[in-house]
Amino acid sequence: MSDALKHECGIALLRLLKPLDYYKKKYGTAFYGINKMYLLMEKQHNRGQDGAGLASIKLDMNPGERYISRVRSNQQQPIQDIFAQVNERINNILEEKPELNDDVARQKSELPYVGELFLGHVRYGTFGKNSIESVHPFLRQNNWMHRNLIVAGNFNMTNVNQLFENLIQIGQHPKEKADTITIMEKIGHFLDDAVAKLYKKLKAEGYNKQEASPQIAERLNIAKILKRSAKDWDGGYAMAGLLGHGDSFVLRDPAGIRPAYYYQDDEIVVVTSERPVIQTVFNVDFDDVKEIDPGNALIIKKNGTVQTKEILAPLERKACSFERIYFSRGSDAEIYQERKMLGKLLLPNVLKAIDDDIRNTVFSFIPNTAETSFFGLTEAVEEYLNERKTNEILNGQRSLSAEKVREILSERPRVEKIAIKDVKLRTFITEDSSRDDLVAHVYDVTYGVIQPEDNLVIIDDSIVRGTTLKKSIIKMMDRLHPKKIVVVSSAPQIRYPDCYGIDMARMEDLIAFRAALELLKDQNNYSLVDVVYKKCKAQENLQDIDVKNFVKEIYAPFTDEEISEKISELIKTDVVNAEVNVIFQNVANLNKACPNNLGDWYFTGNYPTNGGNRVVNRAFINFYEGNKERAY
Repeated sequence: MSDALKHECGIALLRLLKPLDYYKKKYGTAFYGINKMYLLMEKQHNRGQDGAGLASIKLDMNPGERYISRVRSNQQQPIQDIFAQVNERINNILEEKPELNDDVARQKSELPYVGELFLGHVRYGTFGKNSIESVHPFLRQNNWMHRNLIVAGNFNMTNVNQLFENLIQIGQHPKEKADTITIMEKIGHFLDDAVAKLYKKLKAEGYNKQEASPQIAERLNIAKILKRSAKDWDGGYAMAGLLGHGDSFVLRDPAGIRPAYYYQDDEIVVVTSERPVIQTVFNVDFDDVKEIDPGNALIIKKNGTVQTKEILAPLERKACSFERIYFSRGSDAEIYQERKMLGKLLLPNVLKAIDDDIRNTVFSFIPNTAETSFFGLTEAVEEYLNERKTNEILNGQRSLSAEKVREILSERPRVEKIAIKDVKLRTFITEDSSRDDLVAHVYDVTYGVIQPEDNLVIIDDSIVRGTTLKKSIIKMMDRLHPKKIVVVSSAPQIRYPDCYGIDMARMEDLIAFRAALELLKDQNNYSLVDVVYKKCKAQENLQDIDVKNFVKEIYAPFTDEEISEKISELIKTDVVNAEVNVIFQNVANLNKACPNNLGDWYFTGNYPTNGGNRVVNRAFINFYEGNKERAY
């Protein structure tokens, strides 16, 4: 994705099922859990660079001994920073007390983070906030062990205002309106309620306060707490939580929007946002890693029992297709093949754009994350050429000379590494003055491989704002003096904001939306914008279930091709000499390539939850009124 785009976070939950001395004997260290957490988080670094956090819980500690530890960082390398802090604290104690090196029991008692239960999180600052207070995991503290709650997640809620009001109605006084806080306090409220009711029942059974504590841990019904807490949630989420006494859970939204995978054996239970992370860190097979079903929670009790419980009735599965196109690591076996297929399915439109002139076309990709779909496209070109060569040879029968056959067989796609990203330069660009000139040099290009008669086909994962294309990539490609530049997006046109985890909140930021507005002006039909605005405003006080997405009417008068042509005009500046053509994937082919992940609301406007329609209308109202606030 050439446009800078922040997106959903990554979670890693790890529960060690054996005593710590087991890992010391088998793996040579009681720090097995900490080491694995570092790997689990670093392997998900692609999901967050603005902040990271780690929390751990030690089981069965004595009163007065610290059993919860947490560290968070918003430094430039947050994962490395938090583990540097962890290592420094541990090493300082070991230097003072070298006798701890071979005493696992004392290590657990005296060293921070040496426990059995861990929760890690990596994040992007979706709302532009990167203060340490915004970094997960969040901690809700209490002197009752069972009421301590640690929460981290990969999520956005569309109905934060409603959730905030719900907290007020149950007597709370929330300190802020952020969805993370409202979610944690909602779970915390019903956790407190469940603990209080259990204690009352245990007291009636004759238990004193001290005797009641382990009974509460055993009897606490996590599924019931989550059902009561999540009843009104509207959004996409994979929500992870730890309770002070040692229970833990990961809850996935009922449409399966946000991903969550887990693996279990007799030593560990692990949950992450991506499957290959678990495969790599624990060296397990693809089929051993399972997906948490939509609307279900994986619940790990303190005693080590693991179960999956349905918390919310599943909706139609609408797993985020952007995970497949861009966000998740391409090393996942399914995602790798899906991205290749996205590239292959683009071939007919590419051939049309270059007038079937493969001989005078160079194929490349930008940025590096588009490489897999590029492989798919070039494979499709090779297959197309092989079929054409076969027909040419067969149709020529015996009249072809050996030299002619060799000439026919020699034709193949011209593949080159055209663009190289200068990461150092991009890091340097932090302020707006003179920014355009600097941005134009973020990419270096390879000279000497393009001829004046050549087409240059560049494939990208997706085109969101078109800013980097216009200010940098197209200008840089034009320096090679191709006849034509064809920019190919493996994703369809992004027309609508996302409200479930990706930072696409404003309509006017989307180049497809700007193209539609320009087309309305061209056709003297811009009054449609006023009509849609009035329809959106009329729904402001309706319940989410009754709200419709009227923004679709902005795009309705135009074909996909018309919008693509206008985008081609918008990203070409006066200094560019080559003809510029932009090609997008269509939604039908996206669904064909990613058949199990049909969440496509950013392309189609078909939101998987009721809150999505309210958000898109709010985003349009904000655009119309010149309001720069987010729509959720």
